[in-house]
Amino acid sequence: MAPEEESAVWGSLLFRERPTYVGQRDLETKAKAIILVPLVVFTVVVAFFTLGYLLTIAFQIPPKLRFPLPIRLIGLLTLVLSFLFFGWLFRYRRPVDILVSTYVSFSKVKRRVRLEERSRRTEPLVVKGPYRYVRHPLYLGVVLLVLGWWLLLDYSFLLISIILLLLWFNFVVAPFEEKELRAIFGEDYERYAKGVPKIIPFTRRREKRSKNGTVTTEASRWDTST
Repeated sequence: MAPEEESAVWGSLLFRERPTYVGQRDLETKAKAIILVPLVVFTVVVAFFTLGYLLTIAFQIPPKLRFPLPIRLIGLLTLVLSFLFFGWLFRYRRPVDILVSTYVSFSKVKRRVRLEERSRRTEPLVVKGPYRYVRHPLYLGVVLLVLGWWLLLDYSFLLISIILLLLWFNFVVAPFEEKELRAIFGEDYERYAKGVPKIIPFTRRREKRSKNGTVTTEASRWDTST
């Protein structure tokens, strides 16, 4: 075999093997995300529950507020709505995609990678479904879930935990994620963020009246489907 032909054969073999290697890296990233992210989230939630419990003791807050039955039924309804909300969210972003993007985002800090580097993150900017109303629907779902448990079980420490989680999401986690999203998606995310609130829905609905007299909002410009 001539040297030129041998080089071509080796080049072809290397080219064929590279996608397999990339695929293996994707599987490794996905496996780490599926294991590590839920473990970290569970640890953080337990930490906030523990802190909420300690604060109720420190400030001598009654362990229970003796909610009447109607309030507990509202809590049950809130729980059901939170599960339906998660189902709606997962129609537009699969749980595994959320886990992988979360893992990739926070692993950049450890690896000191630039935020605009996508790494193993391949998702486009999602602005449909619940993302039309809040930029971080996952955090809203968690708050609704804990709120439902608080109203149903009537444990005061859950209310303190809700406040702590909301502060954590709003002032620590979300700003970091949005810094990355702005670096990746640029002007598209800037325009999206201007018209859609961060976690609490219907707090930034800018109305604009068009020439034909109809009223539209910043969020509605991004998507017309639910």
